[in-house]
Amino acid sequence: MKLNKALRYSDKVLLISTALLFVFGLLNIVSASSQTAVIKYNSTLYSYFYRQLITIVLGVVLGIFIIKTPTKSYSFFGVVFYLLILMLSLMVSFSSLGATYSGNNNWINIKGFTFQPSEFAKLAMIVCVSVLIDKYYTALLSNKVSDNEKVTITVKILFAGALFPLIILLQRDLGTMIIITTIFVGLFLTSPIPMHLKMRAGMVCGILALFAFFFYSSKGSVLSNAQSSRLDFFNPCEKYEAGGYQICNGFIAINSGGLLGNGIGKSKQISYIPESHTDSVFAIIAEQYGLIVTTLIFIIFIIILKSILNIATSSKTIRGRYLCLGVAIYIFLHILINLGGLFGIMPLTGVPLPFLSYGGSFTITLICSLAVVQRVAIENAIKK
Repeated sequence: MKLNKALRYSDKVLLISTALLFVFGLLNIVSASSQTAVIKYNSTLYSYFYRQLITIVLGVVLGIFIIKTPTKSYSFFGVVFYLLILMLSLMVSFSSLGATYSGNNNWINIKGFTFQPSEFAKLAMIVCVSVLIDKYYTALLSNKVSDNEKVTITVKILFAGALFPLIILLQRDLGTMIIITTIFVGLFLTSPIPMHLKMRAGMVCGILALFAFFFYSSKGSVLSNAQSSRLDFFNPCEKYEAGGYQICNGFIAINSGGLLGNGIGKSKQISYIPESHTDSVFAIIAEQYGLIVTTLIFIIFIIILKSILNIATSSKTIRGRYLCLGVAIYIFLHILINLGGLFGIMPLTGVPLPFLSYGGSFTITLICSLAVVQRVAIENAIKK
């Protein structure tokens, strides 16, 4: 399919909304990363801007290939992608290529080039599980298929969905593990798998989770010290010196922004907020642009999620429906966990905020995920 034809059939509301947030996030990175770039790394003011721009361009190039690729071919390409990310994830855990940053051993470092296979694992899992549900959808609903055969199908889907969370658990990336597990649970519970098999699977997974908990407890390493300290997230300003400084300074930044903000590049709290261009980027946006702009951002988030769910409900294929549902859960969880941690209503886990946070692997995965949704929208429009 030619690109101009693909754009004609794409979901314009979703395309414009996501483009607006990506552009705004890219421009905001200049001010949000200024302290880190200039003071911490003695680099230029625009270093993170150019890196993020290159990342977005790379993501768009990959997204164009995805948009032009029919979803019916995902039964092959999806499995290849899944196996590739699985191999890279195993290399992170069991080879010298694995690198540790911020306490998480989930990076690959090749001559200074770093990326996170665990980020790509989210999309790989969504595609693979969606393809499996599509393949066995009729069999799972049929009364002519034996219960034993349905058990076998359920085990295949469970294996495809649970393998990445287990590997990521070994990498000690709790935030990513929670997200990818929740995405799979959402896909699994909405699948046509009979309820009694879902309940059995839940019991088995619960037993395995308890086993993993006691196994790590015996080694005294269920959570790292940094992860344990994040569980005490209530009243962070009263525990400023004991781990509450990031959330507390985020509160100060958000409150000082007021209705219209202090102005671009006039953030005072940027010197006191760690990871101001990644985990806590929303606090810098609120301080600089104020309540009106942040409210508009929330509205655009809602428009994006609603557009994806509309594409899912109007999908002409089962795989398209679950692909969109998985991506919607993925984006929603990132928004919820990032802002929930920043607002002090849940532990701060270091999860990036979609469209606005700096990050290579996450940004590319997000663009590719949106390209998958657009491909489903294009197929819907063509068939309609």
